[in-house]
Amino acid sequence: MISKTVSRISSACVGLLALAAVASPAYSAEYAIDPTHSFVEFKTQHLGFSWLAGRFNTISGVLNYDPAKSANDQKIVIEIDTASVDTNYAERDKHLRSADFLDTERFPTAKFVSTGFDGDANGGTLTGDLTLHGVTKSISFDIKKIGEGDDPWGGYRAGFEGSYDLVRKDFDMGYNLGPAAEVVKLDLYIEAIRQ
Repeated sequence: MISKTVSRISSACVGLLALAAVASPAYSAEYAIDPTHSFVEFKTQHLGFSWLAGRFNTISGVLNYDPAKSANDQKIVIEIDTASVDTNYAERDKHLRSADFLDTERFPTAKFVSTGFDGDANGGTLTGDLTLHGVTKSISFDIKKIGEGDDPWGGYRAGFEGSYDLVRKDFDMGYNLGPAAEVVKLDLYIEAIRQ
């Protein structure tokens, strides 16, 4: 009786493992974003006369990428330390960290999580949820692969770039800087190392 019960349990376990293997998606290779060779830069017009530019110095994340697999198997998660904003002027950076803009005490992290990709191994349109200043919105923007291959240290890397025009009011950052500064142009340069 005990041996039949053990046999039934073993059969059930084998069946569950087989079902899990069928139900689980085959993920692409995982890459870690290299924070020293990845950049999130931004610029917005200053009074309509010139550009004010800056960057976030601290970013991290993971990338699931394999050009041989379908677009549904590709994914990226990027996290940005909003307090790392840097425009090369301490007083302005302090203002950007305040409740008028990023409110970094309440919202210390901005995050992008991809939800879809339409394209091929060289690039396409990336869609995902951007959480910034406590607001989450679905956004889409074009990306392009810069390159991939072996690095001099025995690793394997892939690099991508993309741009997105962010409307500040969409993320509840309506501090009045004049109509020329309502849009912030974001440029992303992501380099990641296969794990």
